Amino acid sequence: MRTQQINSLSNARVKQWVQLKERKYRNKEGLFIAEGIHLVQEALRSKAKVHSIVYDMELGLPSELQEWAHKGMDVEWIEVNDAIIRKCTDTETPQPVFAIIQKQGADYRLLLEANKPLVIVVDGVQDPGNLGTIIRSADAVGATGVVIGKGSVDLYNSKTVRSTMGSLFHLPIVEADLTTLLPEVKGQGIHVVSTSLQASHTCYSYDFTQPTWFVVGNEGKGVSSEVSLLVEDHILIPMKGHAESLNVAMATTVMLYEALRQREFAL
Repeated sequence: MRTQQINSLSNARVKQWVQLKERKYRNKEGLFIAEGIHLVQEALRSKAKVHSIVYDMELGLPSELQEWAHKGMDVEWIEVNDAIIRKCTDTETPQPVFAIIQKQGADYRLLLEANKPLVIVVDGVQDPGNLGTIIRSADAVGATGVVIGKGSVDLYNSKTVRSTMGSLFHLPIVEADLTTLLPEVKGQGIHVVSTSLQASHTCYSYDFTQPTWFVVGNEGKGVSSEVSLLVEDHILIPMKGHAESLNVAMATTVMLYEALRQREFAL
């Protein structure tokens, strides 16, 4: 275990970590921050490329991470004071540990080559909590992966990362131009699907056992006009009550679990 100690907010490493709170610096450095014991554990378990683990020197390394510190991993273990923890994290009451991790973009061809893929395509979702929940739900049902289109909130936004609860480390996540990628997807015989209030059939009558890429759109505007032109099937989530619509993350979860039911639990 290689241990370092940093006490100054003016330290160059600390300044770099603070910059990672901004998207442009995450893109430039190819790094992001994962805050909290659970997320750090999930990153290590999933063999993500963890560069450094930073923890509060007063509290010591959390017991949940002790086993990892003695595995001879190529990870820096850095003790810092509480002021540095607070400066580098976003939560009001920060947890005493965070990790600096290399961004892990996947190759979209992995999703195309999968047998009967079930992929969630995100087009312009803006809320970090919604994107995180969509990724978490995709992970829960064993989806093939997630594709994030341009105009969506950054996957590596600290709130998005926290909202995934570690699921971003469990399945392939691709960032892509949907207007370029979806035509190729359709050319592979994969069905590109989305929801519409004008659809003639419901999610319960749609065949999710076939290769499916499911597109979800912006919270207010829905799927963009450019992407909508590439969607071939539209389905409806039936609602018996008086709600006008479902939150995008909830609607995605409904669809994913119907797909899971059809694929794994149909009689």
